[in-house]
Amino acid sequence: MATTVSADPYEWPYDGDIVPSHTALLLIDWQHDFCGPGGYVDTMGYDISLTRRGVEPTRNVLESCRQIPGFTIVHTREGHKPDLSDCPPNKLWRSRQIGAGIGDAGPNGRILVRGEPGWEIIDELAPQEGEPVIDKPTKGAFSSTDLDLVLRNRGVTHIVLTGITTDVCVHTTMREANDLGYECLLLEDCTGATDEGNYAAALKMIKMQGGVFGAVSNSSDFINAITQ
Repeated sequence: MATTVSADPYEWPYDGDIVPSHTALLLIDWQHDFCGPGGYVDTMGYDISLTRRGVEPTRNVLESCRQIPGFTIVHTREGHKPDLSDCPPNKLWRSRQIGAGIGDAGPNGRILVRGEPGWEIIDELAPQEGEPVIDKPTKGAFSSTDLDLVLRNRGVTHIVLTGITTDVCVHTTMREANDLGYECLLLEDCTGATDEGNYAAALKMIKMQGGVFGAVSNSSDFINAITQ
């Protein structure tokens, strides 16, 4: 029997069946810098409860997918080399303007620098052995990485997205994946943004034009679908 999940604006996936061996759960940037005290987002002055609220629903989805043979689980981390040679000058300049300069010292080490405590993935969603971790200097997870190769080598054609922030790294990655031909589903309660308006707008944009970038569902409906 075919397995689908209730989603908006269409029952997902479009081709009528969730096949674990062709599906990847993508956990985008669940790092201390984006949802932990003293991290990049916190230093900028945003409310980290808005980025943290997706942690528990995402953990439920992650644990469910880990119980089903065949699912590919991939984690991403945004961060730069210690010498910042892979950080575009305009990105560095903007971060300094808002008082959270990339590479500057902070409570969790140097901000958004690989190898620092703030760059690490939070314990609640930490990778297990065998789960690929994609390190990226970019907002999108496909640009400047081998994510596409990793997924295609595993036969993945469908992607379920979680992570932070909804309107920046998650949305950019979903757009990239859609352009590469992946069938995408975003779980709305498994993401978070620093601004409620941006969060709502990001979800709305996905649903336009019959699902221009894919579809939107939630953790409960997705877990119910895959554990039938």
